[in-house]
This record gives sequence, C-alpha cells and structure tokens, in this order.
Amino acid sequence: MNNRALILLLMLLLNSGIAGATTVTPASQPLAWDDLSNQEKEALKPLHERWDQLSPERREALRKGAGRWSSMDPEERALAKQRWQHWQTMSPEQRAHIQGRYQRFRQLPPAEQERIRQRQRWFHSLPPEERRALRERWKKTPPAERRELRRELRERYQHDNGGQTPAREGRR
Repeated sequence: MNNRALILLLMLLLNSGIAGATTVTPASQPLAWDDLSNQEKEALKPLHERWDQLSPERREALRKGAGRWSSMDPEERALAKQRWQHWQTMSPEQRAHIQGRYQRFRQLPPAEQERIRQRQRWFHSLPPEERRALRERWKKTPPAERRELRRELRERYQHDNGGQTPAREGRR
C-alpha cells in the first residue's frame, strides 16, 4: 500500500471512530488554564478567576492574543494599549461599524488589501497638518462630488484589475 493510500485509510478510520474511539479531539476539550504557558498566564492574569466561564472559542482567541502581546516590543505594547482604551470608549454602533468594515476588508483580494495598506501608509507618512487638511477637504466635499470621485476610483480600479469590481458594500 502506498503512502497516499495509507494516509487516506488512517483519515477514514479516525473520522469514523474505529481507530482511537476514546480519543478526545482538541476542539471538544476547552483550553484549561494549566495548559497555558507561563508567558500566556502572565498576559491573561486578569482573566484567571473567570477563565473556566469563558467559551472555548474565546479562550483560544485570548491565547492567540497573549502570544501576539508577548512578541511585541514596549512601543508596540503602548500603542496596543492606547488602541484598546480608544476601543473601550466607542459606542456599540461605532464598534459594529468598524467590525463590519474590517470584515469587508478581509473579503477583498490580497492585491486590493495591499493597495489599501499602501495608501494608508502613504497617508500616515504625511505631516499631521496635511492629513488634517485632507480630512477637512473631504468633509467639505459635497455628497454628489464624493459619489463622482468614488465612481472614478472604481473605474480606475476596474481598468487596473481587468474589469474586477472592488467590494462596495457599506462604504460611505
């Protein structure tokens, strides 16, 4: 029996429950506090008392976040804290709006995501007064003119991307 057939057979056996019938899958077993590394426990210390009350999905997400936190330098941590504090001050509607925009961004093709990231880097590389001026100019632009600018940008995008249309749902 070749390797490919053997692997296929093992996968079928595991999925049918014949092999390892008493084996517990990681997804069915919630992540216990004791399963965390010392670094993860340190980062998640404020949640220790409530850990057992959290859903398995939430525990895993927090573990991943603790891993990211551990890999940050002090400057990145300070920025993350600042962003978290800002998030805490937002209304549920503002949070939902931002989450929706993020989900739409994640659905874009990688090339479009990268184009947006480049534009964002360009914008943030501008001096603060120039960024402020551009924001004010956009706010003062009449709605009809904004629509026309968006239409032109869509057409330019389609031309540059072989007729493909960028995701537009929920854009303002």
